[in-house]
Amino acid sequence: WFMDEMSLRGLHGKSCKIRKSSKHTWGGESMLELKNVTLFYGAVRALDSVSITVNPGEAVVLVGANGAGKSSMLRAISGLNPVSSGSIDWKGQSILGIPAHKIVRHGIVHVPEGRRIFPDLSVKENLVIGAYCYGKPRMEDFEKALSYFPEIADKMDRAGGLLSGGEQQMLAIARGLMARPEILMMDEPFMGLAPIVRERLIEIFGALKKDGQSMLVSEQNVELALEIADRGYVMETGKVALTGPANELLKDEHVVHAYFGLE
Repeated sequence: WFMDEMSLRGLHGKSCKIRKSSKHTWGGESMLELKNVTLFYGAVRALDSVSITVNPGEAVVLVGANGAGKSSMLRAISGLNPVSSGSIDWKGQSILGIPAHKIVRHGIVHVPEGRRIFPDLSVKENLVIGAYCYGKPRMEDFEKALSYFPEIADKMDRAGGLLSGGEQQMLAIARGLMARPEILMMDEPFMGLAPIVRERLIEIFGALKKDGQSMLVSEQNVELALEIADRGYVMETGKVALTGPANELLKDEHVVHAYFGLE
């Protein structure tokens, strides 16, 4: 799910078809599969024949430097940027061409880079927006989202813009959880956060993973990203350079040399 101030204005009087929340109902192996996806921004090739998969209950990370294509991949999945070629399948069905505002109905939720909360709205109002496809949110939606983020549970009437940077990131993720995701995609969730907040997010991601939440995370901080993941894809200039289990990538010579500065 992805929204901005302009799209909020168009919500009045509109609703989405309600999708019943049910985790891991897909009987196939890969719930999300991209095959040979290529994406251009004008003449610039942002993704070059990229293929990835996410299985039910997995935490998968996309790691690499700025401009490697990580965010472009999430935006392609969310329908925000059309692909030039390749396929994107969700539970065995193509989602290419589906408008971004309808992707959320399939259980695909996107927490964008930069938090993108509504600073003039309260914490509660920001959370309510996350559940807009379901009309009035259920109490259990609030309870579930806030169970992971008790730090903002006592700030429901506070304007989002008055929260700390770490609390705003927590609000952005909690808002995503209000949409009852089957896969939660997060773009650079550790960006600009203090070390103590990063450690707290790692704990939260561990709890989400333990509860069976499928996740696809884009992150420049390779070590942090691989710490929360089952598998990873190392991206370089729009291509997948390496892929494998997270614990193996942490020891890979190329990764150690390129991203940790060690010989």
